[in-house]
Amino acid sequence: MTALEDFSTITFLDYFSHIEDPRIDRHKLYPLNEIFLTTLCAKICGAESWEDIEDFGRAKINFLKNYLPFEYGIPSHDTFARVFSLIDPKQFKQCFIDWVKSLQTQLPDVISIDGKALRGSFDRYSDQKPIHMVSAFASNTRLVLGQEKVKEKSNEITAIPLLLNTLFIKGSIVTIDAMGCQKKIAELIRKKEANYILALKGNHSDLHDDIKIFFKGTKTQDLLYDENCEKGHGRIEIRKCYVSKDIEWLEQKKHWKDLKSIVMIESIRIQGEKETTEKRYYISSLDGKVQEYAQAIRTHWGIENCVHWVLDVTFNEDKSRIRKGNGPENMAIVRHTVMNLIRGINDSKTSLKRRARRALYSDRYLANILKVKF
Repeated sequence: MTALEDFSTITFLDYFSHIEDPRIDRHKLYPLNEIFLTTLCAKICGAESWEDIEDFGRAKINFLKNYLPFEYGIPSHDTFARVFSLIDPKQFKQCFIDWVKSLQTQLPDVISIDGKALRGSFDRYSDQKPIHMVSAFASNTRLVLGQEKVKEKSNEITAIPLLLNTLFIKGSIVTIDAMGCQKKIAELIRKKEANYILALKGNHSDLHDDIKIFFKGTKTQDLLYDENCEKGHGRIEIRKCYVSKDIEWLEQKKHWKDLKSIVMIESIRIQGEKETTEKRYYISSLDGKVQEYAQAIRTHWGIENCVHWVLDVTFNEDKSRIRKGNGPENMAIVRHTVMNLIRGINDSKTSLKRRARRALYSDRYLANILKVKF
């Protein structure tokens, strides 16, 4: 068996081949797909800077040649930086979404939508504010489904509909925090044949207060109820979920598309002699069992651990100093691609950070990540 036969074709590269090369023809010494493959493999193995990516490529050139010719070798770090600063992030994002759709099952899922600032993209010298990205994460497949950059002088309210319009969410439950609790967003989710669970806070004070008063004055036996208790790390956490589908009394019901239920989550944390209690409120189009609400809301909290925390701890996203042009947004998409690939390998007992280290040490392990199938 030759080295080339030993490595399977990387099908996901086909999805990213539709990106237009922004360079002038006479400056295209290094093909775009080679630049992309080198960057992706380097990021899988923990590279952070453009210099890291160049160094990785030069050290792993023989491995990379199993997939593409690399006739002219590895470009300089300046070339990597320039290319990613010029690539159209809209095209890049669409290629990512098309690839993820090919991995998605048609089974219902809980899809959590949340925003995160790329703190490292802040540049005080050019007065460039940190880029803010809104992402969608599917809990069952553990895939990042897509992302949308929040435009300057705007907020997540405008970015969330743009993101939703790119996603396949039919039959799923979409959870969003209070920023996304908007009538038009609820309507769009229902239009795409999914259900919503939206967090309530002061942005809808009258609705929030009405629901808060209702739960305060209603006996537990008149509500759907579920309780979960976890012990660990020296503390006890009790989560109580209360659901009511009897909401004809709610004056604002008619303003929210297919609103069928309201939810209260009571979280009790006991650590030593200290006990804290927090209550959160939600509105939903779901007409299901109380356990569905509890699980979906709990899953939404998990996006912090499954996506944001991983991006910061495993990929050092907040420390990234990639700032020029479209570089920060494009590299956010690269990190999401890497996260999906590493999660797809059948090595569930190993942390993502350790998998990245294994990929650095073993070409075979890296090759398995590249040809992963979900």
